[in-house]
Amino acid sequence: MIEYHSISFVISIACSILLIIQLIYIWGIYNRMHRFCKKEEEASSEKDFPPISVILVTKDTGPVLKDNLTAILEQEYPYFEVIVVNDESAGEDEDTLKLLENEYKNLYHTFIPKTARYISRKKLGISMGIKASRYHWIVVTDPYCRPATKKWLYSLSRHFTAETEIVLGYSNFVSNHTAFARHIITDTLFQSMRYLGRALGGKAYMGTGYNMAYRKDFYELHKGFANQLNLQRGEDDLFVNAVATKKNTKVALSPDSIVRRSMPGFRHIWKNEKISYAVTGHFYRGWANWYNAIDTWSCAFFHASVIAGIIFSLIEKQWILTGCIGLCWLIRFLSSMIVFKQTANDMGEDLRYYLPVYDLLRPWFSLKGKLRYWFRTESDFIRK
Repeated sequence: MIEYHSISFVISIACSILLIIQLIYIWGIYNRMHRFCKKEEEASSEKDFPPISVILVTKDTGPVLKDNLTAILEQEYPYFEVIVVNDESAGEDEDTLKLLENEYKNLYHTFIPKTARYISRKKLGISMGIKASRYHWIVVTDPYCRPATKKWLYSLSRHFTAETEIVLGYSNFVSNHTAFARHIITDTLFQSMRYLGRALGGKAYMGTGYNMAYRKDFYELHKGFANQLNLQRGEDDLFVNAVATKKNTKVALSPDSIVRRSMPGFRHIWKNEKISYAVTGHFYRGWANWYNAIDTWSCAFFHASVIAGIIFSLIEKQWILTGCIGLCWLIRFLSSMIVFKQTANDMGEDLRYYLPVYDLLRPWFSLKGKLRYWFRTESDFIRK
């Protein structure tokens, strides 16, 4: 017999409400990548191949630059150029660029002047590359990135329609099978499910400069990064946040469109990148931050309510409520694992047992990221 005035009954109601919120996110937003991947496999190929300018900014990249840049230069695409902007790198990067220029006639490079100040050098480098580019479509990536296949540019160009201004692609790290690698790959996959899922629903709010394309005249029309010059970064997510609409933004998710990044040499590099995204997130227009916060904290409160509900229902001997609360947890767990696993398979991620661990602890990971951000000073993010 259920006691409707018991603590366990109140908690079970809260648990049910939180379950509904979570299922809306899981099946309504995070499952969009998987649904879109199936549709993209059935889509016909575009016959038009507009010329492309690929732009990247390098700084002390070392031997990684040669391998990854060669993979970009050897793309199977009829017309494209690669422009590398060197940001005061040591001699190795400059030597590598000169060597590759002798072999690949579509590679060009320039450098950021040492006197450049009062602006993020990454933004300045991309701006210089765009200004020097000859073609109408710009593809932005990073020297630590390597296309998964030789069809990368082709797969992006399939989405260059008459109304398209921006194309967002998927990127993640190359796994070295360590616990840290599984964590950051899972975290990156989840964040991609979040922002690419929103983009597929017509609500794009960010992008990453590892795998993204946009029209050159569109960039110039919106004055590029003029509204964020005082920030150290934001040349990717803040630009997309400011100009993306339901009609002008597409998402490329075929296996050929994936870009892989080198694993960070140190944990603090990845942590600083996460903090940087937390900083720029405060400048997002619209309700993106609220949507993300609702998901994170409804997840946290759901797990807390399940634990509390089971404890109180056992104390009060409300066996039916114990079963109902346990069923709520099972429904959410199976839903999240199905969606996470399917999307991971689509994106070629081998995460195995870490998915349930990450799903359980992601509110705590989010809180740790916030704490790191709160204890940083403004000078870490603002150009002087």
